[in-house]
Amino acid sequence: MNILTGNDLATGDVIWWTGQGWSIHVNDAADVGDKGLEVAQAEVAARRANEAYVIEATKDADGNVRPAHIKDRIRALGPTVRLDLSLKPADPTAGNWVI
Repeated sequence: MNILTGNDLATGDVIWWTGQGWSIHVNDAADVGDKGLEVAQAEVAARRANEAYVIEATKDADGNVRPAHIKDRIRALGPTVRLDLSLKPADPTAGNWVI
């Protein structure tokens, strides 16, 4: 499975391509197959994402998406040194940042 990731231009958040837009939750990521580079280039050109790129991932029996590389797993879940700052995908308020 290939998925697309990048950063939100307004907030800097790590984002994942859903097939129709972007989400801050890796489990929303859609398999882009061999079209990932085309989608990434189009999204960057339209200024909807910054530095979008394709990564390999797997999906477990429960439907959870797991990036293959540790770097992207950390990007998906947040800091490893302060678990209280980690992104909690089941939290309905996740992503409602106060700036």
